[in-house]
Amino acid sequence: MKQKNQTKNECPDIRNTHKTIDVMLEIADSVNRTKTLDEFYKAIHKSLSKIINVDNFFIAIYHEDEDRISFPYYFDQKDSNLKEIKNLSKTASLTGRVIHSGKPLMLYKDEIDSYAALTGMPIVGTLSKVWLGAPLKTKDRVIGAISVQSYAYQSMYQKSDLNILNIVSQYIALAIERKESDEAYKKQRKILEKILQTSPMGIALLENRIFKWVNPEMLILFGYEQKEDFEGKSAEMIYDSHESFVKNGDIIYSNLSHGRRTEIESTLMKRDGTIFPASIHISSADPDNPMSWIIATFIDISERKLADAEKIKNEKLQAVLEIAGAVCHELNQPLQALFGYTELIMMDHEHDGKISKDMVAIKKHVDRIAKITQRLSSITNYKTVDYPGNKKIVDIWGGE
Repeated sequence: MKQKNQTKNECPDIRNTHKTIDVMLEIADSVNRTKTLDEFYKAIHKSLSKIINVDNFFIAIYHEDEDRISFPYYFDQKDSNLKEIKNLSKTASLTGRVIHSGKPLMLYKDEIDSYAALTGMPIVGTLSKVWLGAPLKTKDRVIGAISVQSYAYQSMYQKSDLNILNIVSQYIALAIERKESDEAYKKQRKILEKILQTSPMGIALLENRIFKWVNPEMLILFGYEQKEDFEGKSAEMIYDSHESFVKNGDIIYSNLSHGRRTEIESTLMKRDGTIFPASIHISSADPDNPMSWIIATFIDISERKLADAEKIKNEKLQAVLEIAGAVCHELNQPLQALFGYTELIMMDHEHDGKISKDMVAIKKHVDRIAKITQRLSSITNYKTVDYPGNKKIVDIWGGE
């Protein structure tokens, strides 16, 4: 990628200011124009070649926690296989020096030799006659460096080239930060989509109560085969009546107007017309227009309803048993007394036909009360029957 009319043994021409500005604008535009970092690096390399020699050019990324630098983009005439530098702190790496200092650096061969001798550590790669490097800085740290070098001619670069390289490094750092952020966002979105896809509850995105997206569980929950059966359709399709659709819409709107989340229970309808109770959790993305965009989750609570009904039934049975036990306990003692007194009176007046007849009648009713208490004490289940006054009472005889 040598400049036209420039050989390895010739000093480059004085930089054309207008051309330099054009290249800087071109590089700035490539930050937004390219889709991936690899495309961006290639665009940078191509643009820079219009104003400086980039026969030997690389971009390095610093991995501080691993004490190494990697080269996602590397173009070199002599060290073309260099992929990374491990144990960076134990080498006299010029790239590492730029990264640690956070400042651009321009060195000639004798200065590079002196630096290696001073550190007592080896220089990585083939020594060049001139080396330029600039740090890639984000807001709070140095994430790498950009460099050019020449093996052939010490005067290949000017000091102004270092300034150009330093400016370009800022665009590269910005692009890396932005594109890594985009990649992180895409990764998080994929993870979120995976979570939503595998969620055990139905999840839907709606715009003004129109389905825009549903997860697979929604298809299972409502008995549909494909997402297209939902997308673009009104949420009325899952309600058992138009009245229910309108009523729930009013409730949801009212609740969301006072907060960004709400929960309701409603009767919903499957594709085959089956009705089932559901719990619906709704979150609004726009507090000013609550129904514009909402995320709703749907859970079939049929089993919960059955469990709740069974629990209520058991609680009622327990209450009946406890009351029956208390009644039996309280009645048994006076019943025994009544039974004893009637026996004594009958013995004392065995020749008085009227009293004996009355005592027999009393004893009959005492026996009936005793039978009732016995029946109450043996209750294990119950049902109710209608009673005058629009009431219901426990049927202790169970149909007898």
